[in-house]
Amino acid sequence: MQSRNPVFKNSPAFNGRGGYATSDAPAGTATATDLEQIYAAPSATGAQTGRMTMDDVVMKTGILFVVLLTTAAISYFAITPKMTAAPIIAMVVGLGMGLFISFKQSTNAALIITYAAVEGVFVGGISYFYQSYVDYGSTTGNAPNIVAQAVLGTLAAFVGMLVLYRSGKLRATPKFTKGLLIAGFGYLAVALVSFVSSFFGTGDGWGFYGVGGLGILLCVGGVALASLFLILDFDFIERAVKAGAPRETAWLAGFGLMVTLVWLYLEILRLLAILNRR
Repeated sequence: MQSRNPVFKNSPAFNGRGGYATSDAPAGTATATDLEQIYAAPSATGAQTGRMTMDDVVMKTGILFVVLLTTAAISYFAITPKMTAAPIIAMVVGLGMGLFISFKQSTNAALIITYAAVEGVFVGGISYFYQSYVDYGSTTGNAPNIVAQAVLGTLAAFVGMLVLYRSGKLRATPKFTKGLLIAGFGYLAVALVSFVSSFFGTGDGWGFYGVGGLGILLCVGGVALASLFLILDFDFIERAVKAGAPRETAWLAGFGLMVTLVWLYLEILRLLAILNRR
């Protein structure tokens, strides 16, 4: 079963084809004394075995988000309307780095942390422009802080999906995965057509997202899809841990989660911007 996230889709650690061993002892060679000592010994940690644990994923993901949020905050407060090139350049550079990390399956910590920093510049810049868009359209001069709302919405969706996954209410079954992948590719196709149409003035420059009820529906669909894709990410990370993936793979896991969460945040931010300008 393949994941939508290209990081997990191409990695043997996340698609069940890694073949990582779970024991280093030759089969059939242990004596009764050896087995007794093994059972009495404390459990080995991820650091001792060199294999990835959930704690590793949480820690590495946390580091990446600290970096991303730091550069996003700097970008948000430092940018001006005349600095539109900065987030665009960061977007292009981040896209290139992201594709490289995904296809090369790089677990290089420095590279992935640098990507988080670059992505933060883009996220901060686009957040500034969305907030400015809402501020400019406010008739009362007291526009809501949609950036804070989008951050809270992203956290709520993440926690909600994690609870549903851990409780077993949502699982990445073959049917669930197939349906979600089809919906994801369909949404991507619509988004690309909408982007092209925005250059011809459709939806006042928003593309299909600025066309009345259709735009709201597309935004809601994007938020739902990004949230559900977290289930696939959780599933593939859990599989990698059970398969004994190398410990450094946690950086790749953190990168994959960051990609999905940034997508979710941008979908929520766009939805709030459109709703508040209406």
